[in-house]
Amino acid sequence: MSRVATESKTESKEQVVQIRRCACVVKGGRRFSFAALVVVGDGNGKVGWGYGKATEVPLAVDKAVKQGNKSLEAVPIINSTIPHRVIGRYRASEVLLMPAKPGTGIIAGACVRAVVESVGISNILTKSFGSTNPLNLVKATFDALRQLRTREDIQRLRGVEL
Repeated sequence: MSRVATESKTESKEQVVQIRRCACVVKGGRRFSFAALVVVGDGNGKVGWGYGKATEVPLAVDKAVKQGNKSLEAVPIINSTIPHRVIGRYRASEVLLMPAKPGTGIIAGACVRAVVESVGISNILTKSFGSTNPLNLVKATFDALRQLRTREDIQRLRGVEL
């Protein structure tokens, strides 16, 4: 019920990237809990991610969606792709994002694809290097998206015409 209320208010789409089951061994046996990694985006240049933990899967997903809606960031998109080539890094993971011509589609793995689709990019080439840990890949993708600049941004920052 709370998920519907947040979707109608912010009109964001959520994609569950990963659900982990954790076990805590206690005197009576194992006590399980769940952790959810969720990417939230409006499909129009805003995206965020959240990580929620709870005793049941729907509660963990709700917590992650709430955190993702709080961490929305703006990403520059030009003609349904990114402005330039960029490499994002987080710990042992690296993600290479390259702009693509219209009609190419999204060439990406599952974790990077979730982030790119949530932003609203429909033509992009990606390659991930190093660790394939989903949480690290999502963070590396966000690092890459934060580095993106448009031609107008660079002109304004440098004070010159390009």
